Amino acid sequence: MANVTSRLQARPRAERMARVQRIVVKIGSSSVAGNGTPLHMQTIRRLVKEICQLRDSGIEVALVSSGAVAAGMGRLGLTERPRATAELQAAAAVGQNLLVHTYESLFARRGVPVGQVLLTAGDILDDRQRYVNLRNTFRQLFHFGAVPVINENDSVGVAELKRQLGDNDMLAAYVANLVQAQLLVILSDVEGLYRRYRDGHGEDLIHETSKDDDITGVVGRSAGRLGRGGMTTKVRAAQLLMTCGEMTVIAHARKHRLADIVGGVEVGTLFLPQGRRLGSRKRWIGFASPTQGAVIVDDGAVAAIARQGRSLLPAGVTTCEGDFAAGDVVRIEDTRRREVGRGVCRYSAMELQRILGLSSPQVHGVLGRPPVEVVHRDDLVLT
Repeated sequence: MANVTSRLQARPRAERMARVQRIVVKIGSSSVAGNGTPLHMQTIRRLVKEICQLRDSGIEVALVSSGAVAAGMGRLGLTERPRATAELQAAAAVGQNLLVHTYESLFARRGVPVGQVLLTAGDILDDRQRYVNLRNTFRQLFHFGAVPVINENDSVGVAELKRQLGDNDMLAAYVANLVQAQLLVILSDVEGLYRRYRDGHGEDLIHETSKDDDITGVVGRSAGRLGRGGMTTKVRAAQLLMTCGEMTVIAHARKHRLADIVGGVEVGTLFLPQGRRLGSRKRWIGFASPTQGAVIVDDGAVAAIARQGRSLLPAGVTTCEGDFAAGDVVRIEDTRRREVGRGVCRYSAMELQRILGLSSPQVHGVLGRPPVEVVHRDDLVLT
């Protein structure tokens, strides 16, 4: 198996990119705006051109664009990012209008319609029906040949900046997960992930990384003057997509070309998929559904579900937390409280408390009905 995995990871990048039919492109604030001007038009024009070229080749593209606050800063003459909520909302309100109008006019010159989508965390994290409705909206936009242009709804929901989404890098990952894009491209002011930084400059670019690589010591670039995210959020976004079985490339917005990235040219840093692509239901369970509690399991249960692909049984559960009902999504944690996965629990918290650590015959005796798995493997996502 190790040799098979090694051969799969050694596949040429061009071969991996050949299967890409839908991508999400995220561009950062420092690339969209800067140097005291509302927008960096040269970068935006080129980005629009390259997206249209991909679209003409048959690839569906969604664009997650940061820059509303930064564009508003430029239009309002602000040199530092506001800190007060009201100031952030005002800057976003001014900048969002400018940003979307710019994209709409540039795409219109090439005959391509644009669909503006402003999101909050609640749209893709808190409610299954809203999640499905949003997925259907994106599906229809692609069907109509439109390019979705997406941003957080900063002008009315700045509190979201500190919630689960945290940053547009993560927003892009959740959107890519939602639309099941085969590739997320994060365009920033860096050429990728470096092994080390010296005097603010990266050295020794990592061209490719997988789930088995330990990169915790090389993630350290801080956020810029205009943006909120740094390399940490980019890697978090990439790791989410890796778990879903998709690829991510972190590249430079002004040095690298989308056509080269999708064509398999080794630019930027490629994050390899972790395994098989997850279906839409498992993507919801693992990365979009709110969890209602936690199930803490012993080391034997961790090995069974993480390495042997088994379901979680009552015998492996040591305790549980939260007031969840049967059918709710719960976190599965080891005894050191590290999250192992998430899944749909088939017992309520009250029922589970009665059968902790019991074998199947004992569960039958306590509950008076045939036992079931705590979390069936078909309803479990390793995170």
